[in-house]
Amino acid sequence: QAQLVESGGGSVQSGGSLRLSCATSGYIYSSSTYCWAWLRQAPGKGRERIAAIYSDGSTNYADSVKGRFTISQDGTKTLVYLQMNSLKPEDTATYYCAADRLNYCHSYNYWGRGTQVTVSS
Repeated sequence: QAQLVESGGGSVQSGGSLRLSCATSGYIYSSSTYCWAWLRQAPGKGRERIAAIYSDGSTNYADSVKGRFTISQDGTKTLVYLQMNSLKPEDTATYYCAADRLNYCHSYNYWGRGTQVTVSS
């Protein structure tokens, strides 16, 4: 079973930037037809989808990150990135990468284990 592996998390001051990466460990058949998403979960809160990229390259963002975060893929569609700019303390959370073979990004077939992002004021 293929898995997703996130990297790039860390600690940053408010206003700073981080770039998260998501790579597949193992082979995912027809991964280019999937929807890929970044979700996050802050302490004591539910998991929130913050960005998604669909097989046609279109993207969708939560209002909380719109204009600050950018989701993208590499040319082979085997790596997914989340560029996070103008970070705020409320962005502190564990960030997860996920993939949906049905291209909806409402439920997911593959998950990563998460990477921690901490933003200090």
